[in-house]
Parts: sequence; structure tokens; C-alpha cells
Amino acid sequence: MNKDQMLSRRKALLVGSAAVLGAAGAAGTARLLAADPAPPPGGPAATPAAGAPQTGALRPSAYRLRPIAGYGPVRGTAARTLVRHEPFLRIVGRGPTMVLTFDDGPDPRYTPAVLRTLKTHDVRAMFFVCGAMVAESAENRDMLRKMAYEGHIVGNHTWSHPLLTRLSRSAIRSEMERTSEIIEKTYGERPGWFRAPYGAWNRAVFEFGAELGMEPLGWTVDTLDWKEPGARTIERRVMKGAAPGVVVLAHDAGGDRSQSVRALRDYLPRLLDSGYHLTVPRRQFT
Repeated sequence: MNKDQMLSRRKALLVGSAAVLGAAGAAGTARLLAADPAPPPGGPAATPAAGAPQTGALRPSAYRLRPIAGYGPVRGTAARTLVRHEPFLRIVGRGPTMVLTFDDGPDPRYTPAVLRTLKTHDVRAMFFVCGAMVAESAENRDMLRKMAYEGHIVGNHTWSHPLLTRLSRSAIRSEMERTSEIIEKTYGERPGWFRAPYGAWNRAVFEFGAELGMEPLGWTVDTLDWKEPGARTIERRVMKGAAPGVVVLAHDAGGDRSQSVRALRDYLPRLLDSGYHLTVPRRQFT
């Protein structure tokens, strides 16, 4: 075999090896992209609902306690969001971790006080806002920017807080899409999380949420603060329900939320003194 033949044979071997390695790498990437990062559902079934009652019986989709992994606010835009069949209700974290969430705002009467209390204790939370409230005034839009600036997660809670399961598909999409658009217009990022009013979910809600790049989040502990049971009762419900992985539902708008504000001032330091880490979930992009 002459020198030219040897070089040709070596080149062919190198090209063949590169092709094999490239194929293996592509297969590995495909597996990673296709994998569902969320752990399997576990725990008892739950069908929470919150907010002022609607006429007629609510029939939100049944779902189990499903954990969210990780920490940190949403950064960037998801390349692809899986269509879920149930919302997340818990988080998976290191040690005794909990998440505080506030719905229906922003409201200039109560949201600033909630933000001040969170800042005092260096705690981040999640705010599921209604698009109509954001659009109501420049002051409300400033509050939205403040939420994001201080490290809180701003989530989508529809435009007008309707019972989505009674709307047409086009109406559901409009409620969700308009809210995402005004959030993005206000502070530059589209929301990565969505919560259905009254905890009422259906297939269309999950599909549109994924299409808009959002993950669905429910809750584990409902303070029922919208019933105005008193600050001590709200505090007692939070402390009784406190446990690793819990997501707490409270409100900073939608009515008189002065009790919710007072309760937060009491239960937040108690949770911290008890060793709980109050944080926000991190999206797992696929």
C-alpha cells in the first residue's frame, strides 16, 4: 500500500468515527429534550378553590399533588413548554422549603404593604396578577415593575378573573393572552407561570398555557383569606399547614385584604424562625 492509499484510508476512518460520535451526541440531546423534568405525581388528590363563589357548582379538573423542582425566578423564554394534565401543587427543595403566593392584584391599597413585609424579611414570593388590574392605572403598573425588580415572580391570573371552564376556547385564550401581553409590555418579560381562577382547570387551559410558555401552579394550603375570617385565623391556617414543599395561597386584591396584610406580618417571621426557607420555583425548560 503506497503513501497516498494509506492517507486515504486514514481519512476514511476519521470521517466514519466522527459520524458515529455525531449520531450518538444527537441521540443524547434528543433524549434530554424529550424528557419530562417533572417528578411523577404523588400524594392525595386535591381540588382546591379560592375566591368569591360563582353561581352554580364548580367542577375543576381533579389533580394530585405534583412537585416543582428547584429555585429562582424565571429567566429567558422557554423553547418548549409541555402540556400538563394537572397543575403543580408542591415544590421539591433542599430542606424545609415553602412558597408564598398572592392572587388578584396589584392593588394600591394592599400590594405595597405585602411587598414591604416581604422586603423586610428578604423573602421572595409569587404574584398572580389580573390583566385588568395591571391596566387600571400607571400606579398599578409601577407596582408590577417593583415586584419584578425585587425578585418576585409575576404570574398570569387571567384578565378579568372568570371561571374559565365555562368559557369558549377563544375566550379562554383571550383572557390568558391579553394578560401575558400587558405583563410583558409593563416590565419586559412574559410570565412563565399561570394560575386558573378558582382552581378550575380544563384541557384548553393547559393547552393555551403551554402555548404561551407558562407552567400551571395550584396550591397546597388555602388561607381562605377572601372570606375575611380574621388575621389570627389566617395566620393559624398557614402555620398549621406549614410543611416542606407547601405552596400557600393568599390574596393582595379582590376585596378588603387588610386581614391578609396583618396576618403576613405575623406568620412570615414565625415561619422563618421555625427554619422554613421561603423561596420561588425555577422553571424546568424542555
